[in-house]
Amino acid sequence: MPLFTKRYNPPGTTPGSIIPPAPRPREPMRLRLFEYAEDSLVEKDDPAPEECVRYLEDPRITWIHVQGEPDPDTLREMGAKFDLHPLALEDVANSGQRPKAEVYGHQLFVIAALPLRDDDHFVIRQVSIFLGSNYVVSFCTGAFDPFDPVRRRLRARSGRILGSGTDYLFHALLDVVIDQGFPLLEEFGAQLEDLEHELLTAPTRRTLNHIHAHKRELLLLRKMLWPHREVAAALLRDEHKLFQDSTRVYLRDIQDHAVQILDLLELYREMTTSMLDVYLSSVSNRLNEVMRTLTLIATIFIPLTFVVGLYGMNFDRTSPYNMPELGWTFGYPLIWVIMIAIAAAMVWLFKRRKWL
Repeated sequence: MPLFTKRYNPPGTTPGSIIPPAPRPREPMRLRLFEYAEDSLVEKDDPAPEECVRYLEDPRITWIHVQGEPDPDTLREMGAKFDLHPLALEDVANSGQRPKAEVYGHQLFVIAALPLRDDDHFVIRQVSIFLGSNYVVSFCTGAFDPFDPVRRRLRARSGRILGSGTDYLFHALLDVVIDQGFPLLEEFGAQLEDLEHELLTAPTRRTLNHIHAHKRELLLLRKMLWPHREVAAALLRDEHKLFQDSTRVYLRDIQDHAVQILDLLELYREMTTSMLDVYLSSVSNRLNEVMRTLTLIATIFIPLTFVVGLYGMNFDRTSPYNMPELGWTFGYPLIWVIMIAIAAAMVWLFKRRKWL
């Protein structure tokens, strides 16, 4: 899983340039439009950009969402028709940007990171949102569309979204993106609990690999989700004319959620670090236990080796100074009894001193 996934223009490129990326699989673009007021709602799938312009000129609130990755020509056309700033379009084209909030004249442009689970790995999708006086234009890379809950609220005419301005719709979209971190981190926490149980019962090399994989994923999540707190703080700190006072309360809620997610991330990072320490300590303790057992066994056999080595010197028994035991009838059984007694005495001594 690469930690550096940002696409970028070659150094020296004119700012605002949209350059086709290297050939690779691309998600097909899908465009969806909602236009609504307190008493009306219009929904269109895959409208042409020219058709969207007509809705943008209407005083009612228009939300245009682009799912997937538009090709450079389509993106330039949309930028021209929707009056989107070239620098912001460059950030949309080069996904993997750091989350941020920028003001371009009459527009507010925000980039957020959408964390997702894909084949047992975390992936980050870029969400780009343009906020104007009567419109919101959003882009999301990949195939997963995170804004279905907002569409259901619009269709059901539930909540205050239909009776509010574009600032509340902007809050609803950003809130969905940031809150996506909660279910993912909940699933991640469950995996950490299973890994901790495995670590305390029967740690293996596979356990160590999983710990390192989790640490790597948490680094990626922290890198992309940490700036969400700065984005929320900037939206609250700066006096944007596009936000009403009634919406700032909800922006504070977004900031609170971003802080909670970061707290969970830091907690899980500490847990994985401590789990790595526990694994290394466990391996070290197991090695110490093995070495202690081998040392005790070797210690028991040291005197026994001395005895059999001593009686292995088969000198001629004609000399009175040579071993008279070699001629005894029960010499061999006697040596066995002596060696067993020595071993038993040493085992008893080791257990008494709690070395065994």
